[in-house]
Parts: sequence; structure tokens; C-alpha cells
Amino acid sequence: MKLLCRLFSGVSSVLNASQKADFIAPLLLRVFLAPIFIMAGWGKLSDLDSTAYYFGEYLGMPLPELMAFLAGATEFFGGWFILLGFAVRLSAIPLAITMAVAALTAHWQFGWHALPEQTLTMPWEWRTDLIDAGALRKERAVALLQEHGNYSWLSEAGSFTVLKNGIEFAATYFIMLIALFFTGGGRWVSIDWYIDRYLKRFES
Repeated sequence: MKLLCRLFSGVSSVLNASQKADFIAPLLLRVFLAPIFIMAGWGKLSDLDSTAYYFGEYLGMPLPELMAFLAGATEFFGGWFILLGFAVRLSAIPLAITMAVAALTAHWQFGWHALPEQTLTMPWEWRTDLIDAGALRKERAVALLQEHGNYSWLSEAGSFTVLKNGIEFAATYFIMLIALFFTGGGRWVSIDWYIDRYLKRFES
């Protein structure tokens, strides 16, 4: 029993020592999320007319021009702030709201999965009917391409699928942003950390 306790204590000490590098977790989240938002935001801002048309005609949003601009600006500038580690907690709030709005307006009706996975990766998928329908349409499309096209060439860059377009990605980004809201940008590699250290000089 003593040996087991010592072993557990040793493992626990090693794991606790890893907390010295806890800045890596928020850094990885930032580096992963930032390019996604920067590129998505720039895509909206550089073609506001098309974005506004989509927001108004397909999503039924009020004031689509304004909503398109706000969504694009939030993603573009928020992405840069997250990458630099500047105002990370503050930036995470509007970005998370943007992801929640996207999930509810553009993706909710398609369920959870982004692709029509044959084997469910999440038990709370509520549109399994679309998975079956997507699988059937993929099967028919592949059969047509094999019969009438050069299927080996068509599938060289990847196999064909049917986009289900559920909330999976928007929900995942939302959760990652909430994690950043609570952790902040992390130590050493964020502007926020240095600003916080500077401001603490005036508190003592």
C-alpha cells in the first residue's frame, strides 16, 4: 500500500509540475482559433454585398447590411486580438455570441454533425434523418460519377460526401471561446499578461 501511495504521489508531483507550462493551453487555443476568425471575417468584409444578401434572403436577419458588417468586423478584429493575446477575454464575448447566432440561424435546422457521419460521434444528434438522407444521396451521386465520369480522377483529392452543415463547428468554436474567456490569453506570450503585470505595480 505504501508503495502504491508513493507511486501515486510521484505521478501527482510530475503532473503538478506541468502546471508551470499552463500557458501552453490558451496559446494553442488562440493559435488554432485566430486564423479561422481572421479569414472568415475578411471574407465577409471583402464581399459585404454577398454576405448581406445571404444574411437577409437565406437567414432572414433584420438589417442584413449592418449584421454582415458587425459579424465580419467582430471575426476579423477579434481574431487578430486573440492571436496577439490582447483583450482576449473581452474579444471572446462577441466572438462567442457570433458563433451562437451562426449556430441558431444557419445550422440548427441541420442538427449537430457537419457531415452525415454513418456512425454518430455525438449521442445528442437530433437530425439522424438527414444522416440517412445524406448517405443515400452520396451513394446515388457516387454511382452516377462512377458510371458517367472518371471517378478515380474525381476522387483523387478526397472522397465525395454530402455537407450536412450542422452546428458542430460553430458549437466547438463557441466552447473554445468560453474556455479562453475564463483562462485569458495565458502567461508570457500574450499582451494582456504584460499589461496586467504593469497595472499591478500601481496596486501596491
